[in-house]
Amino acid sequence: MDKFSDYPTSLTAPARDAQAVTPNDATDLPVLPRALFVGQTGDVSARLAGGQSVLFQNVQAGSVLPIRARGVNATGTSATGIVALW
Repeated sequence: MDKFSDYPTSLTAPARDAQAVTPNDATDLPVLPRALFVGQTGDVSARLAGGQSVLFQNVQAGSVLPIRARGVNATGTSATGIVALW
């Protein structure tokens, strides 16, 4: 049993769920994540919750981007192994 399971989820608490991300220029992620984990080095083109699009260049393997991304674009994204955390 997890003695911390009844604590509220917040933006500063560790992630409780995760899902692999398939970059797509039009489809939003099913859940607005707290962060993105990047498995393999490359660029990440993200659509942020506030409506902006941004290109994170040369994101290193194993990095966690602490961004609220509505989606990850296929165009401009060369990083792989991206996982949404929430």
